[in-house]
Order: sequence, then C-alpha cells, then structure tokens
Amino acid sequence: MLRLSWVFARLSREGRALSSMASLSLLFGADLSRSESHLLVLATLSLIVAALLFSRGYRLAAVSTRLGVPQRVAVGDEINIEIELANEGPRDRHQLRTELPLLPWDGKFTELPADIELLPRGGKRRVTARARFSARGAHHLDPFRVAALVPLGIAQGAYLETPGASFMVVPKVARVTSVTAPFNRRYQPGGVAGASRTGDATDLAGVRPYRAGDALRDLHARSWARHGEPMVRQYQEEYFTRIGVVVDTDVTAASPAHLEAALSLCAGIIAKLCRGEALVDVLITGEHAEHLALGRHLASLERALDVLAAAGESHDFGSDRLLGQLEPHLGRLSSVVLVALAWDAARAAFVSSIEARGVAVVVFVVSDDAERTPRVTHVSRQAIAGGQELRL
Repeated sequence: MLRLSWVFARLSREGRALSSMASLSLLFGADLSRSESHLLVLATLSLIVAALLFSRGYRLAAVSTRLGVPQRVAVGDEINIEIELANEGPRDRHQLRTELPLLPWDGKFTELPADIELLPRGGKRRVTARARFSARGAHHLDPFRVAALVPLGIAQGAYLETPGASFMVVPKVARVTSVTAPFNRRYQPGGVAGASRTGDATDLAGVRPYRAGDALRDLHARSWARHGEPMVRQYQEEYFTRIGVVVDTDVTAASPAHLEAALSLCAGIIAKLCRGEALVDVLITGEHAEHLALGRHLASLERALDVLAAAGESHDFGSDRLLGQLEPHLGRLSSVVLVALAWDAARAAFVSSIEARGVAVVVFVVSDDAERTPRVTHVSRQAIAGGQELRL
C-alpha cells in the first residue's frame, strides 16, 4: 500500500480535492444493488492511481532553485518573495507549480506565485509571492516547494525545496521632515575616521577606493593613477554633532499602540538625523543599548531599525537603569533625544540628571493629541500611524 504521506505529496491541489470527493462518493454510494455510480467513482480512483504512477517520471532533475527575500520589511508592508528556477538539464520543463509553506502566526499571503508554463533548457524563470506581517522582530520562512504537474494536473512529480530565508520585520519609519533641536557640534578627540566631510575642521586621514555616493571633489588623481582605480580622499572631523536616542518602553504609562508609534517616531528621527549633519551615536531601548555611529550613511539606520524591531515592553521607566546605560556616552554626546510615552516626575528627573552633566535634552512625547509645551513636544499617535509629515 502506498504511504499516505507520499500520496499526499504527489497529488496536486486538484488531485487532493478530486480524491476526497471520490472517496466520499464511494462511501455514500456503497449500495451496489441500487446504483451504478460506484463505477464512475472507481474510474476516477483508477485515473488518480495512474497519475500517481506516471508522476515518477516528472522529477525535476538538473533544476535549481533560489529564494530571494529582502533583509527588512516594515510592519504591515508587503514583502516580495522571489522564487527563481534555473533549468540546467537537456530538456524543457512544463507546468511547474510552487506550493507555499506555513507562515509565522502574524503572517498572511497577499499574492500567490503563478504557475510556470514553460522553463526552457538553459533558461530561468521567476515567480513572486507577497505577504504581510503584523509583529516586529526576527522572522523565518520555511522552504517553498516546486513540482512539475502530470498531464491533467491531478498529480505532480517529486518536489524541489528552495532554501529557507530569514528577515527582520521593523517598525515603520515615520515621515519626519525636520527636527528642531540644539544639536551643537562638540569636539571629538582624534576625530572620526571615514566620516563624510561636512564641517570646517577636518583632517586628511588618507585615501581609499571610490565607493558609490562619494563626492567627486574628493577624487585623488595621483592615487588613482598609481593604483589603477578611482581613489578618494578620506577625512576625519574633529567636531561632530553626536546624538544619543532613548526610547521609553514603559507600557504602564500608555498602550502598546503608543509604544509602536514611539518606535516608529524614533526610526523617523534617526532617519532624518542620518541624512543631516549629525551622527546617531547610541540608541537605548528599555534594557538594550546599541552603539550605532558608523559615519553618516544608511548602515546606522539599518542597525537602528534592527534594534527597534527587537524592543520589548517594560513595566517601569527605570530612570536609574537608563542613566547608567547612557553614562559612558555622555562625555562625547552633543545632545540626547528622549522619545517618551508620558511626561511625569520620573521622566523629568531623568532629563534633569542628563542636563546636569552638560548635555542638552530634547523630549518628544507620543500622545493622542499633538501640542507643544515649553519643556516637551507632544506628537500625535494618529499622525505617526497615518504617515503624516512631522515637523518636530
């Protein structure tokens, strides 16, 4: 007797439905003296068995698979999942179908991959699936399965599995268009090698190979001629605006929806700062502190998004803990941005402790109403979630 698991794997979706209906018809039409409907059922089952036997000849030999998934996707946004097939065998392949894996609990497919009618020898074909995820954090996709359909589409050959894939679901980046804050430049002993040249106090640190996005004015002709490839001058600045960012994760002060909005706002602030004159030096979320400063480029934002994606809820503000995490960095910070879920005495004391060490603090509070007070700026949760432009 054929193993049920083998039969299930070799039957297509249509074959499984047809075999289920035939089995039910046989069960309810078992009275052979009153009806001959069992003949049709037996003919159907015979067709299914024949298709299963023929499926042994539809193995996808010399066909390779590749799964392409972005490293990051924002909560609620569609992620494109690309399945690429390459036929390295001597003959064409016809009617290839992709079967889906089970998604994590928070995932839902929004578009299914189409069948591939023809995969010519030496050729490649690509199909796309799309899905959405509603929870932040690390996610993993199990392999997709690809098989060739037997004529009539009742059965399919042995399937190929794509590799699995991992990616991060990160907070949405709020549309922060400006951040008004006392981001004064501060002397950094020894400078920061590899930073972009934007200030007026820079030292030449050396030359390095040209990378896409480097300013053409920094090309060094002599080094280019000597090395045989474009070379650019590399500077280090002695004065920088270095920012520390602290996110309040105390959900006893607000709802989890406010926390999600705070993480989104924090991502938008960091994205805006990374495009300007500042270096985001440290990001603190709850119990985790991450050193981010790598120069003014996208890598700092990507690392920040990964940290924000992993941020969990806390049940107290923990001003002493946060101050202890921030303390080692205060000597080089120009200012600190606090994204808070409420404004009370504990948070005011935390801000006063930082300012007593000579570092300016800017406070943004995520609340249901947007307002600006002399000490803090309230940012509307609805405006953040709705993707409105935020001028802070």
